Amino acid sequence: MTTTTHETSTTAASARGLTKTYGDGPAAVHALDGIDLDLAPGRFTAVMGPSGSGKSTLMHCLAGLDRPTDGSIVVDGTDLTRLGDDDLTRFRRDRLGFVFQAFNLLPMLTARQNIVLPIELAGRRLDATAATRLDQVVDVLGLADRLDHRPGELSGGQQQRVAIARALVGDASIVFADEPTGNLDSTASAEVLSYLRRSVRELGRTVVMVTHELDAAAYADDVVVLADGRIRSHLHAPSTDELVDALKVGA
Repeated sequence: MTTTTHETSTTAASARGLTKTYGDGPAAVHALDGIDLDLAPGRFTAVMGPSGSGKSTLMHCLAGLDRPTDGSIVVDGTDLTRLGDDDLTRFRRDRLGFVFQAFNLLPMLTARQNIVLPIELAGRRLDATAATRLDQVVDVLGLADRLDHRPGELSGGQQQRVAIARALVGDASIVFADEPTGNLDSTASAEVLSYLRRSVRELGRTVVMVTHELDAAAYADDVVVLADGRIRSHLHAPSTDELVDALKVGA
């Protein structure tokens, strides 16, 4: 069995010399090309860039959903590149949360049952600590009056909030969100982004979100801009003008 390596760190996630190459020879595609990155804990980070810039590949590698070709990735003090497949699966299950464009809710279950499903699948009980966390998450996300409704009885924004609650209730150290508002209208998008930001402010979570939308990135504390598999800018609390300029440079 692979040994999990824990380190004391002031970063929620970091990458060093991170590369990801698809294919070989002249046809090889270098999706990530030597990325060094530190993500601070308790902050909302947006990852942006043009199509093909490597932003989704970066998130998938940081989240342990894809193996890098080279380099190291440390998340929550654990070096993911040293984990075997089984250990990596357990790490994702126990320490990370995921929110995607597709809500991925089970239609026959209520909102509450969908939210606590990962805890049950992991063979854990909804003990007093988890129940308290559930109450906090439900309160922050404004779902208290929707817990007994099935997905088909909820709006798109409410379904995505249930998906966010599911990612948060397991005490994930980092929540990775891949275009979480891609299937929502502007009103529901603003609602979901606001709740993601509240989860950072009020629950102390770390959120990393891939997006191509300026309006979505405006909710973030930090913005990482990629182009051609490299980091072009890592902006802290950028203004809209600064972000637009950074995206132009990376275009």
